[in-house]
Amino acid sequence: MSDGEGRNSVWLAGCGLEVVAFDISPVAAEKAKRLAAERGVTVAFEVADVYGWNWPSEAFDVVAAIFVQFADPPMRSFMFERIARALKPKGLLLLQGYTPKQIEYRTGGPPHAENMYTPELLRSAFASLEILELREHERVLAEGTQHRGRSALIDLVARKPAAT
Repeated sequence: MSDGEGRNSVWLAGCGLEVVAFDISPVAAEKAKRLAAERGVTVAFEVADVYGWNWPSEAFDVVAAIFVQFADPPMRSFMFERIARALKPKGLLLLQGYTPKQIEYRTGGPPHAENMYTPELLRSAFASLEILELREHERVLAEGTQHRGRSALIDLVARKPAAT
């Protein structure tokens, strides 16, 4: 998934997972590669945007989409459709983002309510998946410079059905 400077992908690789990550910024990808090297893990980093990345079909056991709320509604639809398609049968989607209430907090994320997630939006976007958990909650975040302070969050865990 689009990964910025690698915090999430490097952490997942440190847990023993084989990780593929992409980001539009070559500078961010280089920082992510350095972080992976410092931590002694391997991540397949690619430079691409959401539209230009080669979204493989049924390729991943897990897709993690953490704060990918740079995507406006058309890009989000494109991305969410490809995320669901990229999961292997029985694959898991782990998604975390902000709800529209986040605009009030101003502690991370874009200042555009249309980029935020609601339970209804996620249920609709991932209707082909089995929703295992979908919850809104508030928490104080201290994750890098872009996610600091009280935050209005939404978490989704969903599974792609087994192949029939």
